[in-house]
Amino acid sequence: MTVAEVSSGLWLIGLGPGNLQQMTLEARDIAKLCSKRYLEGYTSKLPKEEEEKLEEIIGPWERVMRNDIENPQKILNEAKENSICILVIGDPMQATTHIDLELHCHDEEINFNMIPGLSATSLAVSISGLQSYKFGRQVTIPFRYGNYLPTSPLEIIHKNQISNLHTLVLFDLDPSGMGTETPQPMKPKDAIDILQRMYDKLIFEEAIPKTTINPINWKGILLSDIGTKDQKVSSGELSELSSINEGNIHCMIIPAKFSEMEKEAFNRRRVVG
Repeated sequence: MTVAEVSSGLWLIGLGPGNLQQMTLEARDIAKLCSKRYLEGYTSKLPKEEEEKLEEIIGPWERVMRNDIENPQKILNEAKENSICILVIGDPMQATTHIDLELHCHDEEINFNMIPGLSATSLAVSISGLQSYKFGRQVTIPFRYGNYLPTSPLEIIHKNQISNLHTLVLFDLDPSGMGTETPQPMKPKDAIDILQRMYDKLIFEEAIPKTTINPINWKGILLSDIGTKDQKVSSGELSELSSINEGNIHCMIIPAKFSEMEKEAFNRRRVVG
């Protein structure tokens, strides 16, 4: 479909990871031609200066949060007669709530289209210097809610390590868990502290062997603000990465056994004390 054929319906458009220069020309052109534009604001957030540029690039827009996406009837009603786009930072189909929109459109016979965007997860693998085929299942470190502490992220990392697979670790963005407020990204120190608490709990419950290496001594690659002008990549033990305060949105890779080339790439990214 060309931009001249933009029709009524719902358009999910990827903005890329945070630098609007990485938004595809197709995404820009279609977003400009849509009748109404919404920016999804709970799975990630644009740097302030990029958000300020968005209107001059594609036109006026409104912000929507989790409840608007999980209960999308207002947007769906608009899309029955008009071309409505939801702008998503990264790649549109990385979140289950976005996938669910396609089902809603199918059920209501609304035209559904998706324009991919460069995702932070694929960028993270590329710029880490590690080999993409050696990655296992990715995990997200959630904020703690009261006394609830899930341990499945650490268990998945442990299983990946046994299979000699690297793990991409995403950090939670929403301390409330409700998706109603501007994201407040988790800091490296908090993520690593939560991993440590998971480890202590699993050791106490004898759910993992006592010989399992303490996470604070694991090697890791911290990726901060990837895809933006402030991008920074640092490697070292988690005890070193925990002290890094710079940056806004972070993720991390827990490597398994390195190949010789991967080891050299890791050392080139070493934290300089």
